[in-house]
Amino acid sequence: PLDLDNVDMVLTAVDDPEASTQIWKLCKERRIAANIADVPPECDFYFGSTHRDGPLQIMVSTNGKGPRYANILRRMVAKSLPENVGRGIEQVGKLRAKLRKTAKGKDEGPKRMSWIIKVSDAYSLDDLCGMDDRDMELLLSFYESDKVPRLNCLRSMRDEYDAFDGSFGFFVG
Repeated sequence: PLDLDNVDMVLTAVDDPEASTQIWKLCKERRIAANIADVPPECDFYFGSTHRDGPLQIMVSTNGKGPRYANILRRMVAKSLPENVGRGIEQVGKLRAKLRKTAKGKDEGPKRMSWIIKVSDAYSLDDLCGMDDRDMELLLSFYESDKVPRLNCLRSMRDEYDAFDGSFGFFVG
């Protein structure tokens, strides 16, 4: 007999179909999630093939029907991704965190979301990877106007700020 007291999940890899089905039935009676290897109908969950790159996680599952193919497909998908995809996503996260500090109001949520979508549509992952804190701060200065300048415009403005020494008696803001 199985001791299923205080068990949250059961994984089996028993080369005995009858025993596997008995374990599955006991788990069902006790409402315990089970994965019965090589018997997809007796699985409450499946394991997938996972690719990770920083914050990016992609999982491919065949719901137990072809685990080897899940692995093959996962590798194909991973191979097609840009080399810097994880770094680009990190940068988007950093920009979003800065935006939340800039636009703190509870009613700002929809506008923040809309603006970040515009940024994501305007800038490639390569563009985002190349951004530093100064670029992000300058980009964030456009949030109030709900505008997203092209990257070359943003960079030219940054260069103007860097070159300005105050001697002309005006302020660009």
